[in-house]
Amino acid sequence: MGNPVTPRFLVWAREIQALAQTGFHYANDDFQRARCHRLMDIAAEMISLNSDAQFAPLSQAFRAQIGYATPKVDVRAAVFRDGKLLMVRERADGGWTMPGGWADVGDVPSHAAERETWEEAGFRVKARKIIGVYDANRVGPLEVFHAFKIVFLCDLIEGEARPSNETSEVDFFAREEIPAVLSGERTLPRHVADAFASMANPHSPTLFD
Repeated sequence: MGNPVTPRFLVWAREIQALAQTGFHYANDDFQRARCHRLMDIAAEMISLNSDAQFAPLSQAFRAQIGYATPKVDVRAAVFRDGKLLMVRERADGGWTMPGGWADVGDVPSHAAERETWEEAGFRVKARKIIGVYDANRVGPLEVFHAFKIVFLCDLIEGEARPSNETSEVDFFAREEIPAVLSGERTLPRHVADAFASMANPHSPTLFD
């Protein structure tokens, strides 16, 4: 299973939105701000006409972004028990992923991964090292913003499998048992392979794009 290819319209729309957001941040008058808002709307129109996303929520989301446009940060926890990787099944799309999600403003990245594991899977964990930092051009409903993904190798402390309002199943999988249906960009085969490699050799260097 390869990486999903980001559609060209989404690449262009993201760039237009980012340029417009940054332009709005540095705008000196209402005319410049109006032009930037129009560019944001064009980006929203491009996405809505080529996907199931609706224009109005996209336009509102774009206008809600403030400051210089930068990628968002997605964190994931690679947690092993008896050589098997912890994964959760997303209610949103039925696919499997390592627990994690968007880092909140004010979060320490490792703490965010630890918290998400507790909330989504019912396990207390402690981040030990960074497996990799990845480019993550997420593709999916309303996931229109460019992102970086940080995957942490975490030690299992305590807990028991417990689904959440975001996850329907929680389980551990050996490498040959990894579900075929993964949850979009949340976890890709490369992230799974790198997690198992890091578990086998904890002293391996951090990977990055």
